[in-house]
Amino acid sequence: MPHIHEKIDFTAEVFIVYGHQVLLRLHDKYKLWLSVGGHIELNEDPTETAIREVKEEVGLDVTLVGEIPQTEPEKAGYKELLPPRFLNRHRINESHEHVTFVYFAKSDTDEVIASGDDRSDDWKWFTFQELEDPAYALKPSIKHYAQEALKELG
Repeated sequence: MPHIHEKIDFTAEVFIVYGHQVLLRLHDKYKLWLSVGGHIELNEDPTETAIREVKEEVGLDVTLVGEIPQTEPEKAGYKELLPPRFLNRHRINESHEHVTFVYFAKSDTDEVIASGDDRSDDWKWFTFQELEDPAYALKPSIKHYAQEALKELG
């Protein structure tokens, strides 16, 4: 999806774990290994975006991990959301930034089915040891989040 605002957008990303591996994709534009994710659309909350982006980009049905606080019954106009595991703000270019909600998820399969406009044909299920391999040139934040996802869910 295109940027909603010229200066800052909100995004959601998901570190998906299956067994003892975490899924990363080689971003077609930035040529970096990143998690699955994208822009939060105007009609979505961050968890809806996370689930939609995973389905669109890699064809997986996942379960986001964490606890939704139960402060009051869900009703029209009010809904408690699953808190992200991490939250960051980072610069995309000289004039644009993203605030990213980072989620962890589990998958019942490792069968990736890339489809749609936002697909990535280059993806890999990484083991904890492979995340340490300098050949992949992982950004420190991506490596950290992926390792934490494996520690918690692998």
